[in-house]
Amino acid sequence: MRAKAFADTNVLLNLLSDDERKAQTAEALLQHGPTISVQVLNEIVSVATRKLGMPVDEVAEFCYVLRRLCHIEPITTDHHDMALSLLRRYGFSMYDALIVATALIADCKCLYTEDLQHNQIVMRQLRIVNPFQALP
Repeated sequence: MRAKAFADTNVLLNLLSDDERKAQTAEALLQHGPTISVQVLNEIVSVATRKLGMPVDEVAEFCYVLRRLCHIEPITTDHHDMALSLLRRYGFSMYDALIVATALIADCKCLYTEDLQHNQIVMRQLRIVNPFQALP
């Protein structure tokens, strides 16, 4: 059985990238049905509408597709509390800590992200992986 993986916003946004290799890598990860959180969906909407200039309806459709292909983890005060603990222990930003906390609570073994240290192990459970690290 494949270990559960969590996909961060920055990885999924590469589905919209002009960089074909990054887009293909993100698509391959998506085919395994990763876990994402409501935070990831909200960040996608923010970046896609504000930075990429995409129409809201197009972004909403993109998020709808992600919601069908991924397991969605809600965010609760337990996630917030764990994020604060991770912020203290590892020095992550609050938003990164919340992504990590959500992956941990969802019992994921791998977090795909470009934001954190590649191959770092968090809480002896979660490996941080930059899926684009090996791309030329």
